[in-house]
Amino acid sequence: MEHSGKFLIKGGRKLSGEIDIMGSKNAATPILAATLLTSEECIIDNIPLIEDVFRLIEILKHLGAEADFIGKRKLKIRARNIDVGRLNNAGVGKLRSSVLLMGPLLARFRKIQTKNPGGCLIGNRPLDTHLEAFVDLGAKIAPNGNNLDIILKNKPKDEIVLKEFSVTATENVLMFASLMPQRTIIKIAAMEPHVRDLIKFLRAMGVKIKLLDSHTIEVVGVKKLRGAKHKIIPDQIEAGTFLIIGALIGSDILVKNCRIDHLDLILKKLKEFNIDYKFEKRRGNFADIRIKTNYPLRAAKVQAMPYPGIPTDLQSIFGVLATQAQGTSMIHDPLFEGRFKYLDELVKMGANVVVCDPHRALITGRTQLQGTNITSYDLRAGASLIIAGLIASGETVINDAYQVDRGYERIEERLQKLGADITRI
Repeated sequence: MEHSGKFLIKGGRKLSGEIDIMGSKNAATPILAATLLTSEECIIDNIPLIEDVFRLIEILKHLGAEADFIGKRKLKIRARNIDVGRLNNAGVGKLRSSVLLMGPLLARFRKIQTKNPGGCLIGNRPLDTHLEAFVDLGAKIAPNGNNLDIILKNKPKDEIVLKEFSVTATENVLMFASLMPQRTIIKIAAMEPHVRDLIKFLRAMGVKIKLLDSHTIEVVGVKKLRGAKHKIIPDQIEAGTFLIIGALIGSDILVKNCRIDHLDLILKKLKEFNIDYKFEKRRGNFADIRIKTNYPLRAAKVQAMPYPGIPTDLQSIFGVLATQAQGTSMIHDPLFEGRFKYLDELVKMGANVVVCDPHRALITGRTQLQGTNITSYDLRAGASLIIAGLIASGETVINDAYQVDRGYERIEERLQKLGADITRI
């Protein structure tokens, strides 16, 4: 997919129709990384065709993995002849998700050199939690220029306490422990749906994993893992995004293929904003959701929290929703201090926003947003600004559209099918 320029949006159109939720970005990246734990063939289905996934597949190929699509969203991958020495030249610094390669490569090769991973500009996202965990897992870590040398020297501890609910650190420890023939307890583990999806894949590869309580995981690792087949869960963040688009500008929108057990608090929060929905064609935990708005929308408090709380990745989407709700909504994101950059762009469009500190903002609505020239600083901010452009009067230009391609598959084409006037330039 070529690097993209800008989105041009003419706002104010009502949208209607059906939209499918794709595979989860945040499940695809760790599961692709986990294929490095075995030299046998793995088949991963329901892969989202997005930039972060394409980049990660490129890095895996650069390391020596064979990877071929055998269907539109089905990847056959085999990490038989891996050269761990090539990790550093593989575009790792440009991709935040590349941090997930550390756990499986360290477990399999016992020694890696890596760059500090790159990614979104959403504030301080240090690797401390990962590195402290690797030390507890028996690693010695030494800086080497801009790189880190990580070498397994000691026997891993049998109990790892993470210093925060870090999704990627939890995933790294899970993958590492899977290839250690011992029992490892992980405490303060993140339990997001994508972490559970990784656990399902690791179990299929032959690891015994038990959830001991809501944030404690027991892993009984093995010396050799087998290949496995797996189908990635639908994307919880994409579902939340399109439900809110439907609420704000939909006349009749059906969001298809949602995992409703991953959306409990998101759906409850929509009700607080005075948004109605109903499940159609329910199959177990899967459903198509028809979204319906009752005007006026009501202000509500939105706090981003580890699962089962509201995901930090949806905080900016709820922020745009708050501009159209009567009263003052408080948006609180205790997790990252750079997540509010999108609010400056909303203010340029006429939103009434008071940023109290790096973690809290007050948004008072309802304001009619005006189209203007704005920039998407990170993936989720980009998606929220597209929504702002769709509800604004006049024309909106969003620069750095590439950020949105990292997590949403061909978003402009899917919105065009619903009747949006959005083009990529």
